[in-house]
Amino acid sequence: MFNPTREDVRRFFCDTWEKKTTGQILTPLETIAGDWMGQHPEYQSLLEDPEGALSRHYTPEDGATNPFLHLSMHLSISEQIAIDQPPGIKSIAENLARTLGSEHEAQHRIMECLGQVMWEAQREGSPLNPEKYLESLKQLN
Repeated sequence: MFNPTREDVRRFFCDTWEKKTTGQILTPLETIAGDWMGQHPEYQSLLEDPEGALSRHYTPEDGATNPFLHLSMHLSISEQIAIDQPPGIKSIAENLARTLGSEHEAQHRIMECLGQVMWEAQREGSPLNPEKYLESLKQLN
């Protein structure tokens, strides 16, 4: 099982952004990540400063969104939609994107559901409950 460190994740995004902005060849995962980074210009200056990215701490008290968590959630949701796991997420995401007129906004709504079930699982010390996640997603449509 792949379990990257915080540093691994941040380096992945910074290295991918550099590759994307300098026209280098990207892997399929880097291509997806690069597309999401392109839709988040508010993160791009941080992505261009790997050392700053590695040293920055994001806490709930700061009130700032952790860009690496946010981008990681976009990647996770993109993968979930691509493989339709949990079953039904693909049609929910497509319907939501159509309703909202934006795949990006649809992912942000899905992200709220994912964040909630992740938080609950961490709080309870249990695995993420896919049924609870799917039920939450169904309420978006």
